[in-house]
Amino acid sequence: MSAAAAPREFSPTVLAFTVRDKARELLRRAFTRRRSRLLTVRSAAATGQALRTSLVDAVVVDLCAGGDEAWTAASLARELPSIPFFAFVAPRLADAEVFGRCASLDVADLLIEGVDEAALRELVVPHAFTVRFAAALRTAHTALGLSAPLQQRAWEVIVAAGGRPVRTDTIAETLAVTREHLSRSFAAAGAPNLKRVIDLVRLIAAAELSKNPGYDLADVAAVLAFASPSHLANTAHRVAGIGAASLTRLRARDLLARFSQGRSRSRE
Repeated sequence: MSAAAAPREFSPTVLAFTVRDKARELLRRAFTRRRSRLLTVRSAAATGQALRTSLVDAVVVDLCAGGDEAWTAASLARELPSIPFFAFVAPRLADAEVFGRCASLDVADLLIEGVDEAALRELVVPHAFTVRFAAALRTAHTALGLSAPLQQRAWEVIVAAGGRPVRTDTIAETLAVTREHLSRSFAAAGAPNLKRVIDLVRLIAAAELSKNPGYDLADVAAVLAFASPSHLANTAHRVAGIGAASLTRLRARDLLARFSQGRSRSRE
């Protein structure tokens, strides 16, 4: 793949609960604006609200301060297992009791202040929702008959967005081709339409997120930027022939199979 055709670098959205300026500054240095989107909040309520209004790739909870409020924020990890939570702790707090409590809350890992600061991004990003989502779907294009190099490169760009909306002109720009050439070539020889494939990937992300006990259909629609829950439901019916309620029980391979059964073409 040429440099011009390479997918854009993944920029994770990291949500951080902290009441300390020091921790906030450390996180800003680790997750710079050029390579990340860092959201900081100071309450458990704001943590929950942020998780229900945008797609968050990882959460860092500063346990060095904040008391019960910090632990309440960390407890959201049990409601949202698709999104990794990390506990940021000082060495004096890194004891068996804290380890056990974090484990009981399904926290992915502990980040030790003064020890892990230089590697915060490297410790968090591999576990990010979008990274894992893209890796799981990296070769799924074969099930759709997308074998041409341009089709495969476009697929990589689509799954790298993690289910967020992706415009066809953005994909074309990333791959250094015109929008018209991309749409025409992608759908050649009876292959699925590009727009319909984008909808399929978004639906697969919706299915993954809908399995989280802390999300209802409205939450999933909101975090993936569907216009409304009805928009998500209409997409599920159009792309996979299912009701939105079925998303909680269907896996990616189920949706790929349903999509391939006569639902892969749409008007461009």
